[in-house]
Amino acid sequence: MLATKVSYLSDLKFNLETWKRELRFHFNEMDTFEEKLEEIAAREYDKRATKKIENFQNRIMIERNEISKLMHRCKRKMNNLLIADYNENIDGRLIQEQRPLKDDMRHYIKMHYDLKEEMMDFFARWL
Repeated sequence: MLATKVSYLSDLKFNLETWKRELRFHFNEMDTFEEKLEEIAAREYDKRATKKIENFQNRIMIERNEISKLMHRCKRKMNNLLIADYNENIDGRLIQEQRPLKDDMRHYIKMHYDLKEEMMDFFARWL
């Protein structure tokens, strides 16, 4: 029974570590996108480009804020796993506690890739 709990907690920990790596990657990716937006802005294109650049910069700021919140939640969940009582009947409890985070990660990832796709189309047009 203890081996099952250790394996179960290890699986949950793996999910959290994977999400944290992905969030760090996306955070760094936003730096690259912001640099490209600044490069386009420096070229002084027409107002359509400027408005879109401002929109993307605002969305990047929102995304970074969301990444920070999700990272904090992952860290809290990881701390919960680290202090888990191996004698407690935990079957389902910790995974149930993790489900809202999983749903929020799914929503965030969709938001990120929607933004990324829009930005890549914008870059293709203006770079």
